[in-house]
Amino acid sequence: MCVAVPVEVIEVRDNDAVVNFGGVKKKINIDLVYDLKVGDYVLLHAGCAMQKIDKEEAEKTLEIFKELAKEN
Repeated sequence: MCVAVPVEVIEVRDNDAVVNFGGVKKKINIDLVYDLKVGDYVLLHAGCAMQKIDKEEAEKTLEIFKELAKEN
């Protein structure tokens, strides 16, 4: 099973972006997603942005991940 994680875009550079990944800055490839701006959220899988998602959906998903981590 593959899991994509919501991340916030904090910088956009040509075909790459820097995202906030749980407090860690990470450079990712954005070739598959167009018109990204700082503050957008994307689903990250294997170092690539797969699609944009809205902030509310990203925050809900991140909260679910936090709850699942508490259970383990």
